[in-house]
Amino acid sequence: MMRPFGRRQSAAAEPAIDKDLNYSSQWRLMYVRFKKHKLARVSLVVLALLYASALFAQFLAPYGLENYDSKYVNAPPMKLRFVDAEGKFHIRPFVYGLKSGRDPETMRKMFTSDTDKKYPLQIFVKGEKYKFLGLIPSSTHLIGVEEPGRLFLLGTDSLGRDLFSRILLGSQVSLSIPLVGVGISFVLGLIIGGASGYFGGWLDAVIQRVIEIIRSFPTLPLWMALSAAIPPRIPVVRMYFYIVIIFAFIEWTGLARVVRGKFISLKNEDYVVAAKIAGVSDSKIIVKHLLPGFISYLVVATTLAIPGMILAETAMSFLGLGIRSPATSWGVLLQEAQKIDNIALYPWKIIPLGTVILTVLTFNFLGDGLRDAADPYKR
Repeated sequence: MMRPFGRRQSAAAEPAIDKDLNYSSQWRLMYVRFKKHKLARVSLVVLALLYASALFAQFLAPYGLENYDSKYVNAPPMKLRFVDAEGKFHIRPFVYGLKSGRDPETMRKMFTSDTDKKYPLQIFVKGEKYKFLGLIPSSTHLIGVEEPGRLFLLGTDSLGRDLFSRILLGSQVSLSIPLVGVGISFVLGLIIGGASGYFGGWLDAVIQRVIEIIRSFPTLPLWMALSAAIPPRIPVVRMYFYIVIIFAFIEWTGLARVVRGKFISLKNEDYVVAAKIAGVSDSKIIVKHLLPGFISYLVVATTLAIPGMILAETAMSFLGLGIRSPATSWGVLLQEAQKIDNIALYPWKIIPLGTVILTVLTFNFLGDGLRDAADPYKR
C-alpha cells in the first residue's frame, strides 16, 4: 500500500531541530523562539548600545555637566564636514567655527559658520577630569577639537552647554533608575504577592487592602506628595536613591497581584499537594515548584514594566519633581521644550525626546519578543 505523497513530503521536510526541541527545557524553547523574532533581536542590540553609551558616557561626552560658554547660548548643531567651502576634500572631518550676529528684522541672536576657522575632529583628546567607571581618574575624551574651537554636534541649551554631552550623561540616570526601580519592585511584588497567594487567610486580606489603597491614589498627585517629602537641597546620589524608592513603592502592587493569582492557581496542583504531604518546607515548595511554573511570565512582565518607569522618571524630572539641575536626565533636558516658541526657534532642544521614544520602543519590542517566546502554544 502506497503512502500519501503529502504526508511523506512533510515528514521529510520537517527540520531535525524541531524533533530535538520536544525534549528541550523551557528556557531552550524560549531562546529558539526568540531568535526567530527579528525585531526583538534588533531591539536587544540597540538597548545594548544605549546602555554601553550610558556606562561610558563621561568618556564619550566631549564636555562635562558643568561646562558652559555664554558666547554660544542656543547655538545650532554643528555639521561634521569633509569638503570645505572651497571644494577641497579632507580625510579628517572638521567643523567650522561659529560667529554670532543679530537678525536685522527680529534682533534675535543668530549663529553662522566661520569658514575662516577650521577645527579638525580629534580622538582621545584631553579635557575635563572625571572618574572612568566611577573609579579611575582620567581626563581623556573620545572626541573633541582644539581650543578655542567648540564641538556642538547637537547644539547647545539656554546656558551654552553641549546638548550631545548632556544627553549622554543624562542617560546614566534615565536608563539606570528604571532598572533599579523595577528590580526593587520585582522583589517586593514577588515576596509580598507570593505570601498573599500562598498562605491566604488574614494575611491575604491585609495585603490586598494595602494594595487597593496604594492603587487608589492618582499617580501624579502621589508623585507630588512623595516628591515634596524630599528636601530641596540634597546631594544628587541621595536624590537618585529617593526617586528609586518612590518608583518601587508605586510599581510593586501590579506585579504582586499577578504573582498572587498565579500562586492561587498553582498551589492546589497535584505536584504541589504531593510535596506538602511529603513534608517539603513551604519555602522549598515556592522556590522549586511554584516559581518555575511562571518564571518566564515574570521575565516578560519585568521587561514590559521598564518603559513605564522610563516615562515616569522623564515625567517627574520634566515637571521638576525628580532629578534637578545641575544634575541631568532626559526629563531635565526636556524642560526647555515646555514652551512652543522655544521649540520653534531652537528645534534641536526636542532631540532628547527622540532618545526617550527610541528606548521605550526598543523595550516594548523586546518585551513582545519575549512574550511570544514564552507562549507555550506558539510554534
